[in-house]
Amino acid sequence: MNKHKEAAELKVEIEKIKEQIKPIEESWQREIGTGTPEVSVSDVAEVISNISGVPVKELKIDEKAKLLNLEDKLHERVIGQDEAIQLVAESVRRARVGLKNPNRPISTFIFLGPTGVGKTELAKALAEVVFGDEEAMIRLDMSEYMERHSVARLIGSPPGYIGYEEGGQLTEKVRRHPYAVILLDEIEKAHADVYNILLQVFDDGRLTDGKGRTVDFRNTIIIATSNVGSPLILEAIEHDKQQKTVEAPKQPESKGLIKMKQVSKDAHKSEFTWERTKEKIMDVLKSTFRPEFLNRVDELIIFKPLEQGQLRDIVKILLSKTARLLTAQGMNLIVTDAAIDEISKRGYDPQFGARPLRRIIQREIENPISNKILAGEFLPGESISVDFNNGFIFSK
Repeated sequence: MNKHKEAAELKVEIEKIKEQIKPIEESWQREIGTGTPEVSVSDVAEVISNISGVPVKELKIDEKAKLLNLEDKLHERVIGQDEAIQLVAESVRRARVGLKNPNRPISTFIFLGPTGVGKTELAKALAEVVFGDEEAMIRLDMSEYMERHSVARLIGSPPGYIGYEEGGQLTEKVRRHPYAVILLDEIEKAHADVYNILLQVFDDGRLTDGKGRTVDFRNTIIIATSNVGSPLILEAIEHDKQQKTVEAPKQPESKGLIKMKQVSKDAHKSEFTWERTKEKIMDVLKSTFRPEFLNRVDELIIFKPLEQGQLRDIVKILLSKTARLLTAQGMNLIVTDAAIDEISKRGYDPQFGARPLRRIIQREIENPISNKILAGEFLPGESISVDFNNGFIFSK
């Protein structure tokens, strides 16, 4: 009997709880509508992206505004190289409005210049700005394709050969990600038969892989980098440096217009030297690559060596990446101008470009900070200040 009474009491309690839940449930139903799931534009874009390989941002962002501001976006990541960025932006805009052969890739470039001047960084920036993601870049080191038989690795082995099921290292990636920047690093090291494969891509915008499937390259931007002619650039830098260090005859202090004319004359001489160097590089390029290969490239772009003042801006970009990593751990990073100047000074080397900067930041900034975090000197919620005075100084 007691059980029946307890059950009756529980039933009454349940009804009371249901009455309390009912208005809350009705309010929730009004907020979500009918309760039927709705498919948004973003959902459709996500599904199409997964099926086709087209980046989601490519479908949603106003491309006209993006292309008009292409130079500014690229300059956020690539310091200097105004001429190179302008040529790249103009070529991409020209292709996007339809003023190009519809059967060819969006654009094809050859980037020339010494190491560490921004060739690869510009390719990454282009992938991020045009295709919405830095990961939309297919990178191939052409030093891996120096032998004749290695060409099969690009398009895939024919039936009956080892690796047939794997697909080509180039064709398979483009087939899965048709909207991408293709970076062919150190193109001059590739075997001559690789150029024959690329000729078809540059001209027809398609390639047949080892399985007989046609792969579409018309929505790709192809960038080949090369160090051809780099010694000429370094020689020009050294020559210009020697010219500046030659002691000029002492003259009375120049004023006004006379001084301005002297500065203008020096700038003109430097520009003339650079133009002569570019002509020599083009001659070397023509002797390295066949004419039919060069004629199918949209732009041959020569990157200038970085100046010490430009390295300072690159240091800021690299330090901002370090700052983001510390922010993820709840710490702030503040670096003074004196510390930035010292890093850029130590990292200036025309022969290696900006590459030494990353090592210097790791050795002089990141390593000491890591040790101090492990020692408990810096804790989450604190700001880390980096200064320089006869050595790097770290403080809260």
